[in-house]
Amino acid sequence: MFEFDAEKITELVDTHAIPFAIDLLMALVIYIVGKLVVGVVINVLGKLLSRSKYDDMLVDFLKAIAKAFLMLFVIVASLNQLGVDTTSLVAILGAAGLAIGLSLQGSLQNFAAGVMLLVFRPFKAGDFVEAGGAAGVVKSISIFTTIMTTGDNKEVIIPNGAIYGGNITNYSAKETRRVDMVVGIGYDSDLKRAKEVLQEIADADDRILKEPAVTIAVAELADSSVNFVVRPWTATANFWAVKFDFNEQVKLRFDQEGIAIPFPQMDVHVHKNQE
Repeated sequence: MFEFDAEKITELVDTHAIPFAIDLLMALVIYIVGKLVVGVVINVLGKLLSRSKYDDMLVDFLKAIAKAFLMLFVIVASLNQLGVDTTSLVAILGAAGLAIGLSLQGSLQNFAAGVMLLVFRPFKAGDFVEAGGAAGVVKSISIFTTIMTTGDNKEVIIPNGAIYGGNITNYSAKETRRVDMVVGIGYDSDLKRAKEVLQEIADADDRILKEPAVTIAVAELADSSVNFVVRPWTATANFWAVKFDFNEQVKLRFDQEGIAIPFPQMDVHVHKNQE
């Protein structure tokens, strides 16, 4: 029959159960205290990042990454307290991370580019930009992709790697823009009067800034026309409206003043053979 040996049980409890219980309790304390400390650190980090005026999406992402790394250290410390050999665990996690990184090179490139876009902010939501082979108004910027809306209301989703790896033109970055136009008149037209009319059109448009002053100058004596460059400055939001209205006024005023606007034409000469 089974004999109850109090001494052996006491020895077993003293040598194994109690130390294990103490280690388990300490591991739980390390985990709980570590989790609380990580929470405090993450909150402080979030406040610091928010004061730096980083994008909310980037702040949340950086907080999540920092929390994951810190909690990993807490878990490793807890397992060490239980006597678990964490060296092999760290090695396995490192190998798994390397394998995942190699299999997701394209995604990681887009991820890194997304972080850079959110940190350096070459553009923001609402800006009209040309980047990644597309042009449109930026709708949103995520970690992996940027979504734009084109002028004809098409939605374009562009990988961030394609954007950050090329040129970025932000048409909304500055408060003012220069409108570059070319206006041609015929060689028989009054050049000085044409220049005066162009100046009058610019002066009559309140959207055109007085400073910097509009540039109106003869740029080229072309094959069939004398070409003026007209370069007024206006608020960025008025760019297209000023350009379209100015061209319309040029046609109307030139017609009133009898100033000819050349257009391409072809002369065809027919030679009749006489037999």
